[in-house]
Amino acid sequence: MSTEKHIAVLMGGLSSEREVSLRSGEACASALEREGYRVTRLDVGRDVGARLAVLRPDVCFNALHGRYGEDGCIQGLLETMAIPYTHSGVLASALAMHKERAKAVLRAAGVPVAESLIVTRAEAARAHAMPPPYVIKPPTEGSSVGVFIVREDQANPPQELHSADWSLGEELMVERFIPGLELTCAVMGDEALGVIEIRPAQGLSFYDYESKYAPGGSDHILPAQLSSNVYQFVQKLSLAAHRALGCRGVSRSDFRYDDRPGGSGEMICLEVNTQPGMTATSLVPELAKHSGRSFGELVRWIVEDASCNR
Repeated sequence: MSTEKHIAVLMGGLSSEREVSLRSGEACASALEREGYRVTRLDVGRDVGARLAVLRPDVCFNALHGRYGEDGCIQGLLETMAIPYTHSGVLASALAMHKERAKAVLRAAGVPVAESLIVTRAEAARAHAMPPPYVIKPPTEGSSVGVFIVREDQANPPQELHSADWSLGEELMVERFIPGLELTCAVMGDEALGVIEIRPAQGLSFYDYESKYAPGGSDHILPAQLSSNVYQFVQKLSLAAHRALGCRGVSRSDFRYDDRPGGSGEMICLEVNTQPGMTATSLVPELAKHSGRSFGELVRWIVEDASCNR
């Protein structure tokens, strides 16, 4: 099927997730070419506005991850230039990117979230900000960049927080650790797709950067081996989170579920990803395939859903 539509795939960028974005962008660009679109790959730098003014694409496919690409910045530029774009708009992107502020909206919408607080890096490094076990994470990073799990037997916070090379900001979120299963569910338009259980490969302590992007870094159980009630509850919460934050296009919500014998049984939404990964090992393409959509059909749907005023 051929089309005259010109798609600029925005990839790379300036964040700590640049390498993952390059892989997402290349996968999407190649798939769009196979679908018959005219595609320009655009490695995004600070001159992106000038380059887009010359290109004048019909649609920007946003394959950026992290700061500037996922936080409302590129979305605002594209709104100003009146270039239709994919995924969520300015407000939803900015809101979802700040995990603590997103929690306030999710909590108000009835989506359960873990107790947390914002502290400075110096405070987090000096003493336990809450009784262990807890998780430390930068509130505006993705791909598990800068995440530490502090176990019950750890006398002190992670020593890495004292590093002179720290580059992930001076504001950190400290969040109660939820034991149990790692689950994820994507939303595509108004449809919640399947639920995956993610099991990090042996030797990896949690679903970190390596387990997300290294081949064999994790096992994906699809469909997740849950009771039908729990499975549907994850789908319901994912759709509620997507709507509460005002997301558009495709999003992916991550959860922890304490299924241990004698455990709390609680289901907690960790975060909503407005720019989920689109690499060969990514979850959204896997969920789309499970629902009967090829990778090409997925990226075509995302492009045809593009607009301004998102």
